[in-house]
Amino acid sequence: MIENNYYSQENHGPYEVYNIGDFQLEDGGIIPECKLAYVTFGTLNEEKNNVIVIPTWYSGTTKIMETYIGEDRALNPNKYFIIMINQIGNGLSSSPHNSPEPISIANFPHVRISDDVRAQHQLITEKFGVEEIALVVGGSMGAQQTYEWAVRFPNMVKRAAPIAGTAKNTDHDFLYTDTLIEAITSDPGWNGGVYQSAGDVSAGLKRHAKIWAVMGLSTEFYKQEKWRLFDVDSCEEFISGFLQPFFEVMDPNDLLTMAWKWQRGDVSRMTGGNLEEALGRIKAKVFVMPIDEDMFFPPRDCEAEQKLIPNSELRVINSICGHFGLFAAEGKYYTDQIDKHLNDLLETNV
Repeated sequence: MIENNYYSQENHGPYEVYNIGDFQLEDGGIIPECKLAYVTFGTLNEEKNNVIVIPTWYSGTTKIMETYIGEDRALNPNKYFIIMINQIGNGLSSSPHNSPEPISIANFPHVRISDDVRAQHQLITEKFGVEEIALVVGGSMGAQQTYEWAVRFPNMVKRAAPIAGTAKNTDHDFLYTDTLIEAITSDPGWNGGVYQSAGDVSAGLKRHAKIWAVMGLSTEFYKQEKWRLFDVDSCEEFISGFLQPFFEVMDPNDLLTMAWKWQRGDVSRMTGGNLEEALGRIKAKVFVMPIDEDMFFPPRDCEAEQKLIPNSELRVINSICGHFGLFAAEGKYYTDQIDKHLNDLLETNV
């Protein structure tokens, strides 16, 4: 187990931890005493039908997702019981760096999106006795988990809103994530297939951040100098003063665990590879919400999947920040769009 203060309650709390016990993974192996870090907002009603579930994205924790919640927002804790759950491997829930031997670091088993959702299902049913979810909503890898929820538990999920993500990862996205993995593992600190400590890997994480700088934003973002939205004064400072410090504090083994999972997100694993059949299982009302300038999950890829979902609509979000629009750096211009669509979805009778 490696200590990393970045993942502390001080930086990402307050959050609670629930132990789901020894957790069997789809690809084999077990996470002993698997722990899920989560946070809740609002109050569970007597009928237990006002639940909103929010999973996390790559590198993100529930702390960053709190920006989507507010009394004047669609995700209103005065109306809903909101459960935000950190995915396995993100540094707060069971992850390579915080797990005791013998599974820590290089021995941490492969985890899939399906494992996350099964674990989350165990948490909300055991801890809260929830049998109905009003809405599952998540961005990027959170969108992958949202799709998995809707396909795996169609009678439980009433509404779903995958933002900037797909139900089946594309070859393009697989290759992109390979470059992230190679950037990290090409660092001199990588030794025998494992990083010994986050302090050894600054160069690899810096390269990792620069790849995000290329693909995470749009070309127009740089042309219009929209890096100023991130409170920096130059493009160079955006990379060296925001992106690189953002990733350098993270544990590389945790990032690699999430990257492997991201590459293999695919709900059609439940239907022998038939994506149309898998998405056809969904009973929820679904708003598929791509970001127009997103180079990972362009609207055309998301629309192709949306057309396979019986009760669904395509709601495109406009953001010059591309995939990084998820950070809501454009303020109300972005959040007003999100809230409008989520309000429309939540007001839909199902």
